[in-house]
Amino acid sequence: MKLVNSLVKSVISLFIISPMVSLAAPEPGSHLKVFIPSLPYLYISHSINGALLRPANNDRGWDYDMAVSHRKVDDTTYEFNLRQGVKFQDGTPFNADAVLMNMKFFKEDPFLFTKIDTVFDRAEKVDDYTVRFHLTEKYGQFLNDAIWIQFYTQAYLDKFGWNGKPTCPNLAEPGPYGLGPYILKEGYIEGDRQTPKAVLVANPNYWNSEFPKIETVTVYTELDSNQALEMAIDNDAALDIMPIPFSEKKRVEQSRFAKLVSAPSTNNIAIHINMRTGNKRLLDKDVRVALNKAIDQRRLLEKNYAGEGQISPTLAAPLYPGVDKVVKNLKAYSEVQNPKSIRDELKKTLDGLELNVYTQDRFMYIWKGIDRDLRKVGVKLNFTITSSEKDVFGQLLTTNAKKNTEDWDLLVWGNDDWYYNHPWSAFFVYRTHNAWSTIFPDSTLDGYIEKMFRESAGTPEFDDVSDKIMRHAYNNGYMLFVPTPNKVLAVNRNVNYSPFRMANMPLWEIEVTPSHWSVK
Repeated sequence: MKLVNSLVKSVISLFIISPMVSLAAPEPGSHLKVFIPSLPYLYISHSINGALLRPANNDRGWDYDMAVSHRKVDDTTYEFNLRQGVKFQDGTPFNADAVLMNMKFFKEDPFLFTKIDTVFDRAEKVDDYTVRFHLTEKYGQFLNDAIWIQFYTQAYLDKFGWNGKPTCPNLAEPGPYGLGPYILKEGYIEGDRQTPKAVLVANPNYWNSEFPKIETVTVYTELDSNQALEMAIDNDAALDIMPIPFSEKKRVEQSRFAKLVSAPSTNNIAIHINMRTGNKRLLDKDVRVALNKAIDQRRLLEKNYAGEGQISPTLAAPLYPGVDKVVKNLKAYSEVQNPKSIRDELKKTLDGLELNVYTQDRFMYIWKGIDRDLRKVGVKLNFTITSSEKDVFGQLLTTNAKKNTEDWDLLVWGNDDWYYNHPWSAFFVYRTHNAWSTIFPDSTLDGYIEKMFRESAGTPEFDDVSDKIMRHAYNNGYMLFVPTPNKVLAVNRNVNYSPFRMANMPLWEIEVTPSHWSVK
């Protein structure tokens, strides 16, 4: 009887902890085509790779992925219980040894957009499916960073290691290197390099038998925005999902093939002011503040955003924890004083100023409104326009070191919420020694950032330092502040997709109906 009971327990355990052969295999022939012009490497990363945690559309912004539980042992120690029976896409096992191997490579070349590169000390194996992470100091953002500490096969690490870049890692070449529901079959998408197209195919050995639901996904990263819109609304099979200019809402609503999907978000539009190599007049706080005072955010929201967004006093989206409290008292400049009423005063500061703008074509709808407002106070804007985000990043990420090759004064990119319900995805451009920042050195602001690293979102201490960061950026006019955008998408009528409010597209959850072009 003991032997029988033991066998029963073993069988039950096998079903609980082992990945099963998929019971909900992807629809044969199913194919999804998406256009992701901003941060595509972030949006698709968790469709290919696995980490302890993954993005989730919930209040905390994450859910368990390769971990099934965790506990905070003390301020500098976190313990994770790992998912059992999981294999990498090449069939090699995922366990505590795989985590330690990955963390060895991470330690040598970590990502550089937070403080994890200095506070991560070591990973310790407790048993085959339990690991402990040891930090050098209290670090309230560790769980958010853990979403981006992704795990790769030995073969991949031996060839590429971790990337040691200012951006999150991703796969440098196609291959069965990750743990996610999709295998990268063609192309590559990283923060500073990408192919115009990448192709993903379903991972037949993914640990969760429910996913993925679609066999093949093609991701486009560099389409002309106007061309992409025509593909989405005038052709049933050309493009299934894409973000649209707000001005094109009506065309999508009238399309035979696409439907309009809109939702509030924690995304941001980052418009940098070049205080490193730009126009010398931008070093004057009065000039930067006057530029912000000249922009009528309410009119911009109504006319150029078609009402799709929220007025914001700084870069950070009002829906972020901490930020939501600050915006109750801190108001956008144009909400304090109507720009029209102070136009003559602003002209005294700004008249004759000529600025060079570097932008993706997809943001011209915003620039039309900004240009309208700034012309009224004597500012002339000259535009350099590209369809590729990597061109924008090529200039942005070299400006802090004064190595940019384009002569720019204002630069925009879609700073979608890649840190998942935590305002660091907005605040990190204020860390003045970071490659993402174009602000001149500011020890006060850097000190606030250091304090924020220690605190956890949702605490009074975190709210207090968020307030200090936002007011300091606001009072110094460190960015050109515009409304926070909603997510507005054109989606094929035969695709079932609910967008996250942050920078993640859960490709594995998306479904197509029997009438979709790929399966009908």
